[in-house]
Amino acid sequence: QLHLAESGGGLVQPGGSLRLSCVGEGFSLDYYVMTWFRQAPGKEREGVACSSNMDYSSHYVESVKGRFTISRDDSRRTVFLQMNDLEPEDTGVYYCAAASISVCDYSPGLYDHWGKGTLVTVSS
Repeated sequence: QLHLAESGGGLVQPGGSLRLSCVGEGFSLDYYVMTWFRQAPGKEREGVACSSNMDYSSHYVESVKGRFTISRDDSRRTVFLQMNDLEPEDTGVYYCAAASISVCDYSPGLYDHWGKGTLVTVSS
């Protein structure tokens, strides 16, 4: 059975950092675009960072550029999201997802596999 498992969420003060991990169990990440989505309370799910499996390029939404870094280690079937200088607006449940596409795209319907999410709360 194929699934993704996120970890690393928690409570952090504004300006702090967290590192999220996502492990692919039962399948290799080599063939997938990997994306981190988040869903804030009362809002729609949005993609925040994406890693292409074709050229390992990364893409970020404007609100996280310069603060978040996505990376992947396909040999360990793991994708990471390093989040620095966190803001209260970054609060939400963070999901990793895998899509069998060739370029980054934040359309949720394209993603074949989803994790259950990990909660990130940024608050003083």
